[in-house]
Amino acid sequence: MSLTHQYIERTSGRVCNEPLFADRIVQWLYHPVREKAPQLFQLLTGSRVSKLLGFFNYDLALATKVLGNEQFLREAGVDLRECLDPPRKLDTARKVFERKIRYWNYRPMPEQQASILSPADARVIVGSLDETSCMEIKGKFFSFEELLGEQKSDWLKCFDKGDFALFRLTPDKYHYNHTPVAGKVIDYYQIDGCFHSCNPQAIISEATPFSKNRRIVTIIDTDVEGGSGVGKVAMLEIVALMIGDIVQCYSTCCYDDPKPIKIGMFLQKGVPKSLYRPGSSTDVLLFEKDRIKFAEDLVENRLRQDVQSRFSSGFKMPLIETDIQVRSLLGTAIQQQQRIQGVEND
Repeated sequence: MSLTHQYIERTSGRVCNEPLFADRIVQWLYHPVREKAPQLFQLLTGSRVSKLLGFFNYDLALATKVLGNEQFLREAGVDLRECLDPPRKLDTARKVFERKIRYWNYRPMPEQQASILSPADARVIVGSLDETSCMEIKGKFFSFEELLGEQKSDWLKCFDKGDFALFRLTPDKYHYNHTPVAGKVIDYYQIDGCFHSCNPQAIISEATPFSKNRRIVTIIDTDVEGGSGVGKVAMLEIVALMIGDIVQCYSTCCYDDPKPIKIGMFLQKGVPKSLYRPGSSTDVLLFEKDRIKFAEDLVENRLRQDVQSRFSSGFKMPLIETDIQVRSLLGTAIQQQQRIQGVEND
């Protein structure tokens, strides 16, 4: 398998090589030899070791002292213009990771009520949970039943054969999650789990980290007054190696007066919802069947065969990620009349 992993930059259309964080360590950790040392593997993907690795990588200020603070920020790919804090205050990797940005200026969002937004600065793959789809992902990226919780029969039935969007946040990204839709929170729960890496190598090695890692599930009903009209939406925030926590900090004005998520809350679209602390991490959005149409460029990019992707190589099918910005267009709601016509045509 090629060590190269490429993605498509949405704004320019360029094909880019991803510098995979700690790639050699991840390849060793998820090598088949792990099966011969299961206790060591469990230790390294456990909470205590994950937090310890996070401290050494994100809390020590060594990197900024060696490179100089502004040079370190540039090396990390941080656009200093969009940051709320001046560079001198971003003096550890953790502070860079948890930075706040002027999203209201630098992450504009579509004004249409029917638009569904990206919840994060991330690399995204969109597809269907329908087994007849050209992209069958069960048992590959995640186990659908495990993902939502095997006891959550109502939600498993609700999102069965629906659509999904998977957002992989790399360590250099802005790590606040924003609300992708407007609607009422009708369920909210946490599922405990491991701290697997979300490096492509870990996914290809059938660790299915997105359904085994610790995660928070928020179910949003958008078919309410002021909602986005795209049915029920499941938003999953998933920890990974070196992620210490997911902090719920919903705010309707910049980052002011943050509040925890609770059942019964109405969520506005495009505002901060939560923060990862720190490392790589993943968001997954699940939609009911025939309620969303993904943006055409995201669908077309996924099927590109001229881009080198470890996903494509590992799963023997075109699976190309697109680099997407938070609050940008992910897709649009399929209006009721269109859904009725679709059923009649079937």
